[in-house]
Amino acid sequence: MVLSSAILFSSVVGNGSFVNGAGSQQPTFQDTSKSYAREAITRLVQKGIVAGTTEHTFETKKAVTRAEFASFAVRLLGLKPVSNNIKPFADISAKAWYYGNVAAMTNLSILEGKGQNQFQPNASITREEAAALLVRMLKQRPVASDSIYNTYADAGDISSWALSYVQKVHQLGLMRGSNGMFRPADQVTREEAAVMLDAILQNYTWATQIQRKQDHGIQLGWQYNSSTAAFIKQVEQSPVNTVVPRWFFLNQDMNVSDHTNTTLISWASASGRALWPMLGNRSNKEMTHQMLSSSANREAVVSQVSAYVKKYKFGGINVDFENVDPVDREGFTAFVTSLTKSLHALGAVVSVDVSPNLGSDWTAAFDYVKLGAISDYMVLMSYEEHWSGDLKPGSVASLPWVNRALTTMLSEVDRSKTILALPLYTRDWSTVNPASASWDITLGEQGVRAAASGSLRNWDTQLNQYMIKYTSNSVARAIWAEDSRSLSAKVQMSTQRSIAGLAYWYMGGETADVWNAITNAMRFESYQF
Repeated sequence: MVLSSAILFSSVVGNGSFVNGAGSQQPTFQDTSKSYAREAITRLVQKGIVAGTTEHTFETKKAVTRAEFASFAVRLLGLKPVSNNIKPFADISAKAWYYGNVAAMTNLSILEGKGQNQFQPNASITREEAAALLVRMLKQRPVASDSIYNTYADAGDISSWALSYVQKVHQLGLMRGSNGMFRPADQVTREEAAVMLDAILQNYTWATQIQRKQDHGIQLGWQYNSSTAAFIKQVEQSPVNTVVPRWFFLNQDMNVSDHTNTTLISWASASGRALWPMLGNRSNKEMTHQMLSSSANREAVVSQVSAYVKKYKFGGINVDFENVDPVDREGFTAFVTSLTKSLHALGAVVSVDVSPNLGSDWTAAFDYVKLGAISDYMVLMSYEEHWSGDLKPGSVASLPWVNRALTTMLSEVDRSKTILALPLYTRDWSTVNPASASWDITLGEQGVRAAASGSLRNWDTQLNQYMIKYTSNSVARAIWAEDSRSLSAKVQMSTQRSIAGLAYWYMGGETADVWNAITNAMRFESYQF
């Protein structure tokens, strides 16, 4: 059985060295011939999931550390290490060989710490801890049952939090005790770990999910404040397959300005990425009303945009009209209807950006049901929960808020047409004067503040975000962080909904680790074990 190439790489052992990596022939370990795990060890080493401690030794009875088990899990699941810009635990170094693996598992809520903000990476993993990780790795529901007390004589020694996990791994056949004992606090040995992990890959259904090629749908990225060269580099380092440069804007004279860059057109074509330039209204309510309230003006704009699409052979147009007067609700729907009909004749698509439907004047101009039926895609801009100028500081996009916004959207727009846009920025708030002394920051700028001496950081389990507090010029400030961990939670939630894809505002606002985290979240959440 062959796993996807995503996990075929050299394995890192506890000291960070590379030993008996993937692609090796039959391992030449001198201490596994009498081990019950010999065949499992061989298969896992050949797949690059585990490694020997030296070229010729595996040390079957050696205990596995918590960091090592996390690393085994990342490789087995076909995931990528994620060097989180914000450390998930205080006792792990970003330079440690295992850092990316521990962070990757934490981002997906597979791994948990021990105590207050501690992970204890070098502590041996216990059997009950391993049971919990295996259940979460396979996205199984823990089973609470008193039958565990009939299964194991030492069930009373199992921690209360671990009882349901132990019961589940027993049902799955991934862990068995010996002589009627589970030994929950015992260390997991390297040969025991090999048998557990190999059992997953010997299960046809589970292994097939890990192997299968995945399609993550539309991955849309907006260009903003970046040169063409910088934007291309940003996209190339990401999973983005649909690029949206801000090239077309409505002007007062009802003409559409053209800022097309032919270098980006050539690159998009050569790299196989879709190009959907944005058509914007500069948030000008009066000018937009002038266009939308007149059938002649609407058709003139449709004609101009269609001519640009035909001239440059674009795959689509992304309509971003904001601050639209509620009286223009019918006019906007008519405009999108006409534009979609015209672009379809050219083989191009129309996507429409909308804010969450909160029943306010800001979104009253959007008839979500009709727009969703007419256009090819609706892009839900799921940010600005607390906006610039808000009197109350708070998250730009907390998980509960984004979840509610998407739920509302899906009650009005088909999931196959829905794209969820996520923020690659956040806001640095003054807790004293939030309306006038707060500003947007990139995720990189956020990381600098989080790492600064004197800053305090706490993971909010309800919002699924870090809350960062610090003081600047004697003013108390707060950041509800967007990072690999918070974005992973939102990506997992949206992937569960089987929507058309994701979008990112804006390219260049992210830190490098974000893309592996997002890819992991999409991949892991798509597994149907």
